[in-house]
Amino acid sequence: MTRWRLLDTGPRDGAWNMACDVALMERARRTGESVFRVYAWERPTLSFGRHEAARRQYDAAAIAAAGVDLVRRPTGGRALLHHREVTYSISAPSAPGESLAASVRRFNQLLLRALAQLGVNAIEARNPRALRPEGAACFAVPSAGELTLNGRKLVGSAQVRQDGALLQHGSILLDDDQRRIADFVTGPFLPSAPAASLREALGPRASYDAVRDALMRVVAVDADAANPESLALASDDALRGNPAFDDALLRFRDANWTWRR
Repeated sequence: MTRWRLLDTGPRDGAWNMACDVALMERARRTGESVFRVYAWERPTLSFGRHEAARRQYDAAAIAAAGVDLVRRPTGGRALLHHREVTYSISAPSAPGESLAASVRRFNQLLLRALAQLGVNAIEARNPRALRPEGAACFAVPSAGELTLNGRKLVGSAQVRQDGALLQHGSILLDDDQRRIADFVTGPFLPSAPAASLREALGPRASYDAVRDALMRVVAVDADAANPESLALASDDALRGNPAFDDALLRFRDANWTWRR
């Protein structure tokens, strides 16, 4: 049985969100507990994948002029515009012998069950077309195992593992803003097809609170807890005195890190 805790930090800026995820991964390594976190973004924020070659691909002046913030994720993948979405993260000890693909499938079951509770029949992508880290946005084409609705990507996720712990985080789109990324591109770029969104599937019932509650109910069942609130963890408790958070926050606020490639 996974030792789950639940955390809702609401809207924060991009650097804080990424630093919190890194600190929670360190916490998982230290405590053996897994944290399922739900969060949002204070302002529209373009995030680059850890290894994405952004310097030759994106126009910093155009991004700033559009009022969009920037951050580079600790996980891989391609550029993603965080705005009208629900973001989740899972920080957990790495299960001995479990492959990355197997852990992604395991966590996908939680996401799929929560989406089903909302009335959304998402599925895992099969045999997708592979893309380079640069030259396309995250939602241009679903990668293997990512969640789709009616053939279009609904949830974009990425995972990183370090020293016996893992972090997986991803975006569940309430609305599709991803085509705006093309406005910030300077080099060759694969245009994004429209992404799937919960607004399209659920109409006015698509909301941060509804998605958060469904996710946390499903995780509570996985933890064999009768009440999700019994697993609640305050952000202060998760981050107080955690040097991993302070160090990561400095890194994610540093333009040299954001534009390092």
